[in-house]
Amino acid sequence: MLKLDGQDIGHGGAPVLSDVRLSVRPGERVALLGRSGSGKSTLLGALHRAMGDRRVALVPQDTALVPQLSALRNVLMGRLDDHGAIRNLATLIRPRRADRDAALAVLARVGLTPEADRAVEGLSGGQQQRVGLARAIFRGGEIILGDEPMSAVDPIQAEVLAQEIRAAFPTAILALHDVGLAHAFATRVIGLRHGRILIDAPIADLDAATVEELYAR
Repeated sequence: MLKLDGQDIGHGGAPVLSDVRLSVRPGERVALLGRSGSGKSTLLGALHRAMGDRRVALVPQDTALVPQLSALRNVLMGRLDDHGAIRNLATLIRPRRADRDAALAVLARVGLTPEADRAVEGLSGGQQQRVGLARAIFRGGEIILGDEPMSAVDPIQAEVLAQEIRAAFPTAILALHDVGLAHAFATRVIGLRHGRILIDAPIADLDAATVEELYAR
């Protein structure tokens, strides 16, 4: 179980979220919802720190890709901390066939086989998001934490990518901007407003009135 117990979470001593109490059990798919600035990224960061030494796949909002490297090599970077510096350097210069084939298989799952050897800086925003997600899938782990990982792709692609996340990770916590996608993907919703958790409930309980309250100005 992943747990936060009454914590104030913020930056530089200024809390963004107050008295955060939540636990995430294995097998849950959690959607974090709320207006921009409500603290979704802050909460994801706290959950990441709470993971300790457990293996986690992270998809940050800015993707954290190396723009000069190819999509393939960015995917391979998902496992750099599994090996030493010499092995990693060799992997980035001339990947082993098994590693290359495994990375290509993941790129195929997100629809990027033709772009495998293109530098990431030449890809669109949506393609870069898919590279970031492919890197996370290639890394693997008990859980994936994603900060708006599908915000730059169209709704149909987003649903396909959500299915890939569901297939690759037993547990997921994703900050999402699309309420419809949250309904399709998540088993549970955590809604943030004014620095607090406004809703923490099964996704089936997320009705129109609650959404309106969550996003009201």
